[in-house]
Amino acid sequence: MADEDSTSNPVNEPLDLVRLSLSEIVFVKLRGDRELQGRLHAYDSHCNLVLGDVEETIYLVDEEEDGEEVRTAKKNSEML
Repeated sequence: MADEDSTSNPVNEPLDLVRLSLSEIVFVKLRGDRELQGRLHAYDSHCNLVLGDVEETIYLVDEEEDGEEVRTAKKNSEML
């Protein structure tokens, strides 16, 4: 097997994966049972993201039903 040159592999650091996803639709899982799906416009070294055409999904557990029923609430935003 031939040795691969380091320039042939565009992913050397974890944030390189984020860089390769610019202008692509990404899925972001957040704390508090929240999820975002939208187009990645920008990011920084702290992993702050700027997303466009975002759909936010929040999973809500109904406490009165002993936590058995899960509802979802969806919100759309132009930019987040």
